[in-house]
Amino acid sequence: MLNECIEGLSIRPDGTYVDVTFGGGGHSRAIMEHLGEDGRLVGFDQDADALSNALDDSRFTLIHENFRYMKSYLRLHGVRSVDGILADLGVSSHQFDVADRGFSTRLDGELDLRMDRRQELTAKDLVNSMDEKELSRLLRLYGELPNAYPMAKAIVRARSEKPIETTFDLREAVNRQLPRGAENKYLAMLFQALRIEVNGELEALQAMLKQAVEILKPGGRLVVMSYHSLEDRLVKNFFKTGNFEGNLEKDFYGNPIVPLKLVTRKAVTASEIELQQNNRARSAKLRVAEKI
Repeated sequence: MLNECIEGLSIRPDGTYVDVTFGGGGHSRAIMEHLGEDGRLVGFDQDADALSNALDDSRFTLIHENFRYMKSYLRLHGVRSVDGILADLGVSSHQFDVADRGFSTRLDGELDLRMDRRQELTAKDLVNSMDEKELSRLLRLYGELPNAYPMAKAIVRARSEKPIETTFDLREAVNRQLPRGAENKYLAMLFQALRIEVNGELEALQAMLKQAVEILKPGGRLVVMSYHSLEDRLVKNFFKTGNFEGNLEKDFYGNPIVPLKLVTRKAVTASEIELQQNNRARSAKLRVAEKI
């Protein structure tokens, strides 16, 4: 939903913008096309593979860090306020398509799942060390798996015979727990749970959203595209109420105390045409809010 993202930002030619999920640079290139000579764009990506996609433009800066540190690193680069922030959450196509990153359930490779390979914890560490109860809770909470306990039990049983080292090792371990006709769906939920835990994704998202409110100029736009209900729920609640629980606070006169106003009242989803061209967009939900 490239066009929808760019429209949501409502780009000013002389504005300062942040793409907190640079990836392949597609969104950043589109933003740059709308910036004048006085405009500025800062990109963030914790994945070292993204650095090779950096834009050769004096108006662009790419920072190799997690967006949870957005505010601090922007200040280090002389940026204290911005006109817009774009976050395209989830896994990039490149990460899915490289077997040794471990993100794909259809490719055999090391069970890694780290967005930032400078960190030590991997998915392999989790599945071989967490006890049955902890693992079950993780799969239920972050994967929303209906059969979290049987799946956790199967993983613990399999690793007692030999360590689970690869994506296919994990698939084999839980094979009997995959409902017929929904194997890929349940595998995706399993890998999602492990990925979220390995990368601390929900905590990072919450930190970024809080910082976004602090550094956005009045009238500045926050555009977030999420790919599963856990992310979207946090974004939806924060946009509506200014907190992640969804509790709306009001002042003495009954007026809502919120830092943002909704630009899109409901989540924007991909068009049928885009879905035909990019099936991965089927789960994407785009929300746009403006700093009051």
